[in-house]
Amino acid sequence: MMELKLIDQSGKSTANVAAADAVFARDYNESLIHQVVTAYLANGRQGTRAQKDRGEVSHSTKKPFNQKGTGRARAGMSSSPLWRGGGRIFPNRPDENFSHKLNKKMYRAGVCSILSQLAREGRLAVVDSFTLDSPKTKLLAQKVKSMGYENVLIVTESMDENLLLSARNLPNVNVCAVSHADPVSLIRHANVLLTKTAMAKFEELLK
Repeated sequence: MMELKLIDQSGKSTANVAAADAVFARDYNESLIHQVVTAYLANGRQGTRAQKDRGEVSHSTKKPFNQKGTGRARAGMSSSPLWRGGGRIFPNRPDENFSHKLNKKMYRAGVCSILSQLAREGRLAVVDSFTLDSPKTKLLAQKVKSMGYENVLIVTESMDENLLLSARNLPNVNVCAVSHADPVSLIRHANVLLTKTAMAKFEELLK
């Protein structure tokens, strides 16, 4: 069984906790992780960009110059894509679909590979519980600093409103539930802190 570092509220390692090899001891698969991260980012894109083709740009329908005698290439309208200020040949449309297809088995394997690599690099730790008595950003900042973290993702079994409200104004501290833990957040943060119940939930969902 894979063992993860169990820390206390001061950030000191107190013991090791057994974790499922299927989730926290997977081989590092760089190509799969790249595919999972790329698909996650692509599926979050919105088709909000738009460009105009030659029929949509503002232009005059008058022929710019005579067909013959000028020595220039013939031209019929200034909206030609070859002209400055003309339309685009293949314009971007708002309804463009950026989504990537990724089946559940690949996604779960990719997340397991990320968690396993974090554990090997010593960037993943487990704590018995992580709660706050009131929604105060200062309290959370002090608690995270006392545990020795500057950039950390805190993953709990379910969303704690006090933690969520306290972390909103901390740029390098994020809080999420297991069901909302995404591959980009896991990679982006320098450290990941799991509660014991969150670790068990990961094992239940990803096995």
